[in-house]
Amino acid sequence: MKINQSFRVLVASVLGGAFGLAMGSAQAQDVSAGKQVFTQCAACHSIDGSNGAGPSLQGVFGRKVGSFPGFRFSRAMKGNGKTWDDKMLEAYLAEPQKEVPGNVMPFSGIPDAKQRADLIAYLKTLK
Repeated sequence: MKINQSFRVLVASVLGGAFGLAMGSAQAQDVSAGKQVFTQCAACHSIDGSNGAGPSLQGVFGRKVGSFPGFRFSRAMKGNGKTWDDKMLEAYLAEPQKEVPGNVMPFSGIPDAKQRADLIAYLKTLK
């Protein structure tokens, strides 16, 4: 009986370690997949600090909505008062006009939750 219990602990430890490694790999794949999703955004948004039709998304995570230097934001974005965090990005990427009514971004959103999560993971890497 003691051997059986020790065997169970060993199996649980091995499986737990394998699961942890798999989750670490999945996270790296999410960022990579998010970079692919970003190609939809790249027509208007840069990641290098330069503004285009839309503001640069460099350092967007943790930044106040409507606050990138040198970009002329709509009143809706400037007056939003929120910060780009997981919750705000998720809601905005799903339905931009619903989350910030009156914004002028001509994009209807990303309907797929996995793609939004991957994109958010990628945006977090843009320092």
